[in-house]
Amino acid sequence: MHLRMSKSNRYCVIMAGGIGSRFWPMSTQKFPKQFQDILGVGRTMIQQTYDRISKIIPDENIFVITNKEYVELTHQQLPEIAQENIVGEPLLKNTAPCNLYMVNKIAEIDPDATMIVLPADHLILKEDVFLEKALLAFDIAAEHEYLVTLGITPTRPDTGYGYIQFVDKHDSSYYKVKTFTEKPILEIAKSFLESGDFLWNAGIFIWNVKSIHHAFETYLPEMTQHFMDCEYNTDSEKSCIEIIYPKVQKVSIDNGILEKAKNVYVIPADLGWSDLGTWTSVYENADKDDNQNAVRTKQPILIYNSTGNVIRLKNTNKAVIIDGLENYIIVDTDKALLICPLDNDQLIKDYVLDLKSFKKGDKFM
Repeated sequence: MHLRMSKSNRYCVIMAGGIGSRFWPMSTQKFPKQFQDILGVGRTMIQQTYDRISKIIPDENIFVITNKEYVELTHQQLPEIAQENIVGEPLLKNTAPCNLYMVNKIAEIDPDATMIVLPADHLILKEDVFLEKALLAFDIAAEHEYLVTLGITPTRPDTGYGYIQFVDKHDSSYYKVKTFTEKPILEIAKSFLESGDFLWNAGIFIWNVKSIHHAFETYLPEMTQHFMDCEYNTDSEKSCIEIIYPKVQKVSIDNGILEKAKNVYVIPADLGWSDLGTWTSVYENADKDDNQNAVRTKQPILIYNSTGNVIRLKNTNKAVIIDGLENYIIVDTDKALLICPLDNDQLIKDYVLDLKSFKKGDKFM
């Protein structure tokens, strides 16, 4: 693939604001999942996201939006990106406000910009396919007033993902979207899989700044009005954003715009994709030893009669011995030790809530 790096109308926004509480105790409020090397490959999730997209987009056109608490951490992990391209949100308001904020910021720089929006913490194994589909999406979004998304062929009736139903009228590389459904119940997810015209919503979006701005004006006019009062790329931007963020609605881009818009198109893509949303998905994607344990540690560890475990240990001088555990999560950090069945990975958020009820429980977060 020949990639030109002349002055480009292509931009990227990496969304990196989440707290990743399902990955506690490895992911904490101070050091969330996107800034961790969850799979043990030598690069953190946000670094891998940057590595991928920087093959087709120049550094000066790559932006990160994160919680203001993580601006410095982002800068440390991505020194290639200019400080002014790392934007801190004052409050977590889901994905619609942060998208509008970045659309306005990029439109100020380049009113003809086409941009790709990427979550910071997703795994993509088939990088070449991703780049090929991303370039196709850029071409489509630059030429038409389309809101384009990448859809993943589902492999199971997962209730943790959003689904995209497409209209299959022709043998094409992209299709018109009929419906968006966020996180359906199991029976509905099963029927989606059987019908064959549903894809997983990977949360990867590509649009021209004019197209998406028009969609915001149409479907979220109040939010658009709030943001119109700010000037972007000036010293007053930050203080203006601090004032308007408490006023704007907390809503996802999916609920706020994509479920309502009539000009959404999807590109089916087999990317070897996972949102790495649970310890189970980490186990599935991690390297394993001969007994199917996903272990990553440099310290002395002895494992007996144990299979199917995901083991993450803070490297210290202590020895670790594990005997007789099957399909468990074992995570040891400076602040906490978690040992629970892999099947209970959805309960980690509950553990964290219960822990907060302890006196000074917040210090373990």
